[in-house]
Formats: sequence, C-alpha cells, structure tokens
Amino acid sequence: MGVTGFISGKLRFRGRLVIVSIALSFLVMIIAVAVSSGFRKEIRDAVSSVAGDVRLIPSNMDWLSENSPVGRYPAYLSHLDSIPGVASVVPVVYRAGIVRKDDVVHGVLFKGVEDFLPADTMSLAVSIPSRLASILSAAPGDEFQSYFVGERVKIRKFTVASVYEDLAEADDRLVIHAGLSDIQRINGWSEDQVSGFEISLDDRSRSNAAAMSALSTEIGAAALLYSSEDDASVISLSAADAYPQLFDWLSLIDFNVLVVLLLMTVVAGFNMISGLLILLFENISTIGILKSLGMTDRAIVKVFLRSSSTLVLKGMLAGNLLAFLFCAVQGATHAISLDPANYFISYVPVHLELGKIIAADAAAYLVIMLLLLLPSMFISRVDPARTVRMG
Repeated sequence: MGVTGFISGKLRFRGRLVIVSIALSFLVMIIAVAVSSGFRKEIRDAVSSVAGDVRLIPSNMDWLSENSPVGRYPAYLSHLDSIPGVASVVPVVYRAGIVRKDDVVHGVLFKGVEDFLPADTMSLAVSIPSRLASILSAAPGDEFQSYFVGERVKIRKFTVASVYEDLAEADDRLVIHAGLSDIQRINGWSEDQVSGFEISLDDRSRSNAAAMSALSTEIGAAALLYSSEDDASVISLSAADAYPQLFDWLSLIDFNVLVVLLLMTVVAGFNMISGLLILLFENISTIGILKSLGMTDRAIVKVFLRSSSTLVLKGMLAGNLLAFLFCAVQGATHAISLDPANYFISYVPVHLELGKIIAADAAAYLVIMLLLLLPSMFISRVDPARTVRMG
C-alpha cells in the first residue's frame, strides 16, 4: 500500500446521507436500464411471434386468402439460412377468418405453423390470444366455430388448446395459432404449398429498426437473386416496417432512459461534490500538514479522490444489489402492472443485460470522478502556514 492509500484509509466520511444518495441514484439507473431492455425484449418477442422478424410473402400482397400459395421448398431457401444474422426460416400459412362463440363474432387471422402444440394434440386445436379469450369468454377445452370466406364459405369447429399472452395492439387482427396442415386443408392446398416464410433474426441483428430493415432488404434480394423460374415472386417485409409505431415507441423509451441516466449521474456527482467539500473542510489542517511535509497538491488530491472513490463504489454496489433484487421480484411476480392500452403489455417488464449495466455503471463512475476534480481544486488554495497554525 502506498502513502496515498494509507492516508486515504484513515480518512472517514461522516455523511452517510451521501452514500444513500449514491445508492439510490444507481438503483434508479439500473432499474431504468432493465425496464428499457425488458420492454425491448417483450415487444420484439411478441411482434416476432405474430409475424416473425422478417416476412416473405407473395408480391401480389394477397397472402391472406386461398388464392396465392408459394412453394414450400423454393430454390432460394438454402441461401436464406446462410445469411449472417438469420436464426431460422419457417413456413407459415395465413388465412383470414371470422370466429363465433355464442352470440359473439370477431374477425381474426389464422396462422398455421409447424409443431406449435405437442404432437399428440388433436387436429383443429388452436392457441388463441388472451384478448380473444376475453372477448369470446373462452378457456382451454372450449370450442368455437370459424368461417372462411372465399369461392365458397367454409365452416370449421376449433378447440382451444391453450391461451397465450399477446401484445396489445401489435396487430389489428387477433392471431390464432393453428397447425400448418389444418390451415393447408382449409385452403385446399397440398403439403408443398404455403403462404410464405417467417424469418427469425439473432439478437444482434434485431437490436434496432435500422439493422432489421437492412437485413430484410438483403433477404429480399437473396430471394429474388436465387429464385428459379418455377418459384413464385415474393417480397420481404420487416417487423420494423410492419409496426413502425412500436419501434418508434421503443426509441422514445431509450431516449427517456438516457435522460434518466444523465440526471441520476449528475445528482450522484453533485452529492459527492458536497460530501467531498465537507471532507476537505474537516481535514483542512491535515492538508496543511501534508503540504508542509512536502507532499504535492497532486498527491493530496489523489488521497481525497481515492477516499471518495471508495465511497462511490460502495454506493454503486448497494444500488446494484437493490436493483437486482427489485428485478428478481418483479420478474417473478409481475407485481407492478400497466395499462396495456398505453404500454402494450400488462406489467412492467425487466430484463438484465449485464453488458449494458456494466457500461452504465462504468460511465456513471467515470463522470462522478471527473466532477470530483472540481472541489479538489480547493486543495491548491490551502496555505499550510495558516492552516497548521489554526489547527
């Protein structure tokens, strides 16, 4: 341990309020980062479950009817899997329909996917969104009729196998998940015909709307370049383009979080400035003695900054632990609820991303220590002759 470390270890802050203030600032910062990441994860996952991150659909845009199937095994399919950022490519069958239970009638979108329910589930079993379950007063095990309008009206009776939590207002149509083969039969298609493909991207590629749109363009270009003469013409549509209001809202949340981080860092910094000034005034005679012994101003500044750094780190650690505890409780219980009409989901989501948290901690710590250089200038003005005589 050097001289500065020894002396700083002997200095003691008596203002515990400063530690509490720093801990609260870091608590708010980490919760803000976790909630922002939570909204981003929940909304993007929900949008992806509705339409994938990127959707390949017929270029005539008549993909909700029985009139525009595309081949299930196009020539470009293998090239899509090799594009960096593409996690999976799955075939889907869409069909617009109308559901009725008792006297309640509602328009929906059926989405046929592979393996959406266990293999032993009966045919014509579906998973319905929670909003539709509330509208129809339906629960697992209930049945409802569905009408499909085309060249002729087709009627089918479906059984509710499960209810999933949907994203409020993610789509103007309520999406019912069904078996791929069930919707193919309703459309009168063979096993080799589908409505299109839903493509899931890895986390890095779906990090922001611009990256998602850029990869969607690359996927569309690959589908065009590597398609054969027998393949139907398709276009790519990213979730960011399909639901711009959601991604604009996420960008607004990120901006608000940035403002919170800046404010909390400044608050913690100025609280530390006041605490350091108190420490300097309480030890003004010590500063004079150290100067008279030949210690330079820079070395004395290091002594007090080292002591302040220890205090900041203690507050940071306490704030982080409290934030992690809050996130664990909220993630397990969803105790704090939201109005889904305004926030798209019914609870405050939290998601801990260690990279972002460490970055926020490091940036805040650096800014606070830089702010502490301001009161440290006071040390250069201390006259050892006067302070030692006064002490």
